[in-house]
Amino acid sequence: MNKKSSQKNTVFVCEACGAVCAKWAGQCPDCEGWNTLSERVRASRKTGKSSSLGPAAHRLADVDTKQSPRVSTGLKELDRVLGGGLVPGSVILLGGEPGIGKSTLALQAVSRLSDMMPTLYLSAEESVEQLALRYQRLNLPAQDLQAFATGNLEDAVALIDRTGARLVVVDSIQTMHTERLDAAPGGVGQVRACAEMLAEVAKRDQVAVLIIGHVTKEGSLAGPKTLEHLVDTVLYFEGDATSRYRMVRAWKNRFGAVNEVGVFAMTEIGLKEVKNPSAMFLSGSHDDSPGRSVLVSQDGSRPILLEVQALVDQSSLGNPRRLSVGYDSVRLAMVLAILHRHARLGFVDQDVFINVAGGVRVSETAADLAVSAALISSGMDTPIPSRTAFFGELGLTGEIRPVARGDERIREAEKLGFNRVFLPLSNIPKGRDLQDDKAGPVDGRAALVGVSHITELQDRLRV
Repeated sequence: MNKKSSQKNTVFVCEACGAVCAKWAGQCPDCEGWNTLSERVRASRKTGKSSSLGPAAHRLADVDTKQSPRVSTGLKELDRVLGGGLVPGSVILLGGEPGIGKSTLALQAVSRLSDMMPTLYLSAEESVEQLALRYQRLNLPAQDLQAFATGNLEDAVALIDRTGARLVVVDSIQTMHTERLDAAPGGVGQVRACAEMLAEVAKRDQVAVLIIGHVTKEGSLAGPKTLEHLVDTVLYFEGDATSRYRMVRAWKNRFGAVNEVGVFAMTEIGLKEVKNPSAMFLSGSHDDSPGRSVLVSQDGSRPILLEVQALVDQSSLGNPRRLSVGYDSVRLAMVLAILHRHARLGFVDQDVFINVAGGVRVSETAADLAVSAALISSGMDTPIPSRTAFFGELGLTGEIRPVARGDERIREAEKLGFNRVFLPLSNIPKGRDLQDDKAGPVDGRAALVGVSHITELQDRLRV
């Protein structure tokens, strides 16, 4: 009986075209897409005449834009990514690969706040005993942190109301289920319905909700992509699970800037904040080896210096390998084509390997100049002098194009003691003279070497 009533209250909606079907089918009858129908709760329709006192619009000039007070998590790196701290009533989605530290970070953050406000950790993957073991291993000081193990969302919402929690962690959304849908946990319909109910609770009672989500093999959040539209903030855990270092990046944030990055180091007692990421990623990399360059990257509002490594070797294969770790492989193919066309550097019969040290992924185009310098250095077997940094975008005609926030990148390089910076001519700050490549720092500032074409970079590195 319950099953029939559940079927009457649900419909199947195509995630591709939005078509609504009464029954599930393998193929959408409208757009003919396969496996795109997901179960959703049917929206209830009110009958009768509407009241004459309907909803009223607001004048934007009269709306109080006073920001909600933020609550610090006690972790400065996490606060940076969130835009200054937690906002009451916000819904945060934290995604990452299994074992990378999502639950550890959430437990550390919620434990620091448990003495300030009622907090609740809802776990559908671990028992309360398992959570207690992790709590003791991390040596957390919280005394009032409450936890409950359940996969039933209705029970979880009732517990939130009963405890009056102001901060709730849900671990994880893929293992929660609601009785409103007759489907297994982890399905598209269940994930979306659970997220909608949690968002409704957060907005209604001004509860900050941190949702932990798994990722697929492709690196995207499991479940529908529309799940990201239901939350206020989307955070991704980046880095190799076998590496010590982790990076938390904001991909969406309604209360702060996107692409902000927080850097952590995994230790025996949990995640530890890294206050100077540039020094960490460059540790032990001051030798003058061919194929090594230093990139001044910009992640959000923070410039970070990273080591780019290149290896060019004679290939024994008919089709030479092009492997890239931490740098876009499509971008690498473009850089190799530009070097071949304009710098007369042929890598046709050679294997090319690119690696960004520290397990960091670089997506900005400002890495082109550093990657080109590392390839030229490895190809010519000529080392790049230490304390030399690079940033700039490479165009298809071989020109070096300017990038954003050049002044901040220069200051970060100078702060870490770099005495020479290769950069686009247009990024030379006003009042700073263009320096010769052999010139040293002036008045404690790095010598700026402006280049406008890839051939200029090749000529300066050849010496």
